[in-house]
Amino acid sequence: MSAEKYSKDARRWVRQARADLRAACFSRENGSNEWASFQAQQAAEKAVKAVWYFAGHDPWGHSIAKLIIDFPDNGMKARIDSLIDDAKALDKLYIPTRYPNGLPEMIPAEVYTHEESGDAIRRAEKIISAAESILSP
Repeated sequence: MSAEKYSKDARRWVRQARADLRAACFSRENGSNEWASFQAQQAAEKAVKAVWYFAGHDPWGHSIAKLIIDFPDNGMKARIDSLIDDAKALDKLYIPTRYPNGLPEMIPAEVYTHEESGDAIRRAEKIISAAESILSP
């Protein structure tokens, strides 16, 4: 795949990350904190995948932390390594925000709070902003 193709794909992925983050904000405003938290995780995952594409690589997997840890060291790695704690916090939202059997005796809609979804959105914003900075000339 050409460098131009990877760069184009990277821009598409980061645009979708922004769209997912807007959806997360909308979900939070409407009281769907579990869904907002999951959407924030998805937004950050897509942003990190955008960096992979920008670097000319094909990412695989859903763990944001693993995508950061496994990122090939090509001079850009140091720019995303600082996001590892945010990535780990968001990774914890991947399963239990969506499935009734991910939490004992309760459903995600009853457990996730406005504060938690706000934290997830802030962490995703940080990761998306870093990805956008890397993709900017």
